[in-house]
Amino acid sequence: MKKIIVGITGASGTIYAIDLLKRLHRLPQIEIHLVLSSWAQKNLALETNTSLSEIKQLADYTYQNQDQGAKIASGSFLTSKMIIVPASMNTIAKINYGIADNLITRAADVMLKERRQLIIVPRETPFNVTHLENLTHLAKLGVQIIPPIPAFYNHPHTIQDLIDHQTMKELDALGIEHNIGSRWNGD
Repeated sequence: MKKIIVGITGASGTIYAIDLLKRLHRLPQIEIHLVLSSWAQKNLALETNTSLSEIKQLADYTYQNQDQGAKIASGSFLTSKMIIVPASMNTIAKINYGIADNLITRAADVMLKERRQLIIVPRETPFNVTHLENLTHLAKLGVQIIPPIPAFYNHPHTIQDLIDHQTMKELDALGIEHNIGSRWNGD
């Protein structure tokens, strides 16, 4: 059983998290540990028709972001990977500077200290220099940065096609086999 932590923060783009969770939920070999920030919950209501209870049903375990005593807050709880999608610049800055003042940032800090895989999907544009410096420093620490930048070689026709491409990239990074999205096969 592969244990994956999914953190959802208050940046725009909760639709990316929903799609990833739906895909992970279908895989019996994946155990999903989910944390949503309070602003993620607000954006969920603002941006989608998915309810909080519906998104929680896609996870095996859910935690309150204020619960610093949760098992995912400890390095002794063995998880293989964590993805934060979308990741706000506030969360990214906190992770970069080691400010573990909530469960998402604490779990990310654990991933860094234990040298486990951490993936961040930043959702902000344009980036300012501080954003870029924070992301660069995290990349130097081994964090994989996968911003939701659409590709057009696959001739997307719908918003779901664009989301599929992003989820494809995230699943690839998580090392999970899948058959979604169109891959580049040369010209």
